[in-house]
Amino acid sequence: MYQGKSVGVVFPAYNEEQCIDAAVREFLAVPAVDTVYVIDNNSRDNTAELARQAGAVVIRETRQGYGYGLRRGLAEAKEDLIVLAEPDGTFVAGDILKLLSYSPEFNMILGTRTSRELIWKGANMGFFLRVGNTVVAKMLELLFNGPSMSDCGCTFRLIHREAAHKILPSLTVGQSHFLPEMVILALHKKLTLIEIPLNYRSRIGISKITGTLKGAVSTGLQMIQLIVSYRIRLWFGKPVE
Repeated sequence: MYQGKSVGVVFPAYNEEQCIDAAVREFLAVPAVDTVYVIDNNSRDNTAELARQAGAVVIRETRQGYGYGLRRGLAEAKEDLIVLAEPDGTFVAGDILKLLSYSPEFNMILGTRTSRELIWKGANMGFFLRVGNTVVAKMLELLFNGPSMSDCGCTFRLIHREAAHKILPSLTVGQSHFLPEMVILALHKKLTLIEIPLNYRSRIGISKITGTLKGAVSTGLQMIQLIVSYRIRLWFGKPVE
């Protein structure tokens, strides 16, 4: 609970048995957090059972994809404030307090992993990924008159439940380029946004999205295509609902 508002954390999870227990316990240890939801996206290991044992609410999402997992979490979370995160050890649970501190003023608070001072040794945020994330984020910022942005792919973010339900019917992306669509629709619906720097640690295991150069490039190109296509649609007055 934070200033009278309940707080829920959503983890999309696919074969995360190596880290899910520690992640759930770390985030539940933050006094402000009321519930941790683990969206089990067809895991073939013990992710779901370990998450339950650690105290999470486990929800099965059968549509395969990172975006589908996050969308299901946004739809299922009952709390006033919904925090999206990753269970892979990269995010520091205590940084939720940074996001919460801006929640009285903004509908959505985005995290950025590109501040060099907060990138931990061993984190998967080298020069190539930092520049790529920043370039795509600046494209989104410019084309949609958004707030100052430096990271197009940071999952760790907070959104008010009412705001989430304004954009949920319009969300279409179910794969790894989901995050820019969430921002575009929030801006289109006149929600207020801000981006703040967060800690970024080394990952437990290999990233399924940016763990390889091919995966990182593919995701980046999908994000660019999404951003440009939305901009063209809106320029020509085509509805996005």
